[in-house]
Amino acid sequence: MQRPRSACGFVFAVSFLGLAAWAGVSTAANVAKQPNIVLIVADDLGWRDLHCQGSTYYQTPNIDRLASQGLRLMSYYGCHVGAPSYAAYLTGQYPPRTGIYADGAMEEGTPTIPRSLTCPKNQTKLPLDKMTLAQVLRNAGYVTAMFGQWPLGDEGDFHPAKRGFDRAVVTQGSYFNFTTNPEVEIPQGVYLTDFLTDLSLQFISQNQSKPFFLYLPHQAVHKPLEGKPIFIEQYFNAQPDGGQTNRIYAAMISGLDQSVGRIMAKLDQLNLAENTIFILTSSDGGVGGYTPNVPYMFRKYDVTDNFPLRSGYGTLYEGGIRVPFIVRWPASVPQNAISETPAINVDLFPTLLELAGAKLPDQPLDGVSLASVFQSPATVLDRKNLYWHFPGYLQGNGVDTRPQGVIRIGDYKLMEFFEDDHVELYNVKKDLSEETNLAHSMPDKAKELLDALKTWRNDLHAPMPKPIKKEEN
Repeated sequence: MQRPRSACGFVFAVSFLGLAAWAGVSTAANVAKQPNIVLIVADDLGWRDLHCQGSTYYQTPNIDRLASQGLRLMSYYGCHVGAPSYAAYLTGQYPPRTGIYADGAMEEGTPTIPRSLTCPKNQTKLPLDKMTLAQVLRNAGYVTAMFGQWPLGDEGDFHPAKRGFDRAVVTQGSYFNFTTNPEVEIPQGVYLTDFLTDLSLQFISQNQSKPFFLYLPHQAVHKPLEGKPIFIEQYFNAQPDGGQTNRIYAAMISGLDQSVGRIMAKLDQLNLAENTIFILTSSDGGVGGYTPNVPYMFRKYDVTDNFPLRSGYGTLYEGGIRVPFIVRWPASVPQNAISETPAINVDLFPTLLELAGAKLPDQPLDGVSLASVFQSPATVLDRKNLYWHFPGYLQGNGVDTRPQGVIRIGDYKLMEFFEDDHVELYNVKKDLSEETNLAHSMPDKAKELLDALKTWRNDLHAPMPKPIKKEEN
């Protein structure tokens, strides 16, 4: 079946024998076996919230080891909040195709000034006509599991157990007093991150003889701020790194790091690490950077510090959408490597299908495969455009995000604000902090990106907010 052309380019399926040759796999046993896949998606983990990403405050020895054994994508993006990011990972589609733009309401929070636009409706459940990554991989012979967050509808046919996962446990609540759907036995006093890891280790052990896909969307490091006391103690004498000062948040990152280390150890114990694609990333940026001109000790809403990135979670500046991405696959991915190739969450769906030798679904895919980048980090993809579309409001707790669209082409990123049609243009390679708006000094470049953004919206029939009608006297 030939898949339709997406807005971003083509994704090509390859046979598994071709993949094995591409990957440089030498033994007949490895050629015949599809790679296992472990995908961990943290929530609100900032781009610089890991030691290997530049933090001198957070202690992440296991994640650092994962990075040293694999590849980091330094220009990798999620969405500005969680739900649209999870939908993108699971469908390979941008929000205009799934209708999921926000975690809940499209007009969330209290406006700082009167709002001038009325927003389209946000879809809170992943449409049932969307084939998920789990469904496609299961059709390709994988056993599948999901443990953690599922803000995409968890009742009836929307539950992940009905969306391609052979085993699925959805969790929500605090880290020490949480619930599950379906209800399962929860050891007294267990920490949520540990509980999800326990389920993951059990799944790996029970399915070690089969190709498996483990999807682990941790709640960590999302609020509420609740860390394990043993980790909080480790940070009592730690030296802050800029605005990275919160011991409880640091303990939550250590809990995530421990989870990664336990899964790595299990894969080693079962001799599965060599042929397991292990990915750690985040749904969106870290919570911080909202008042950069205020001294750190007086920043009311900042939990972490995304510097040198601008702003944080909930915004479409780099701090809100650029996130960590680490992939380890000893059979193919070089060690201790980095890549500056721009990539985004919709790319992971076609990437994993190619690496698994799976048949592409009969639905549009907006991403391109990163398989060539995994093998050769200097690869330049035949796709330069990345897109975001948020036709809503998210305001409060330091965030003031208004309806807007964003595009990145090469080193340039343009932001279009729908309320007054003004634009901002940044060279995010030279100006990572987005301090210099080039829209007026480079009008031709701004027009080029704006035209491309509008064309993409038209192609995807992206809904736009509309002016609020004034009541007639």
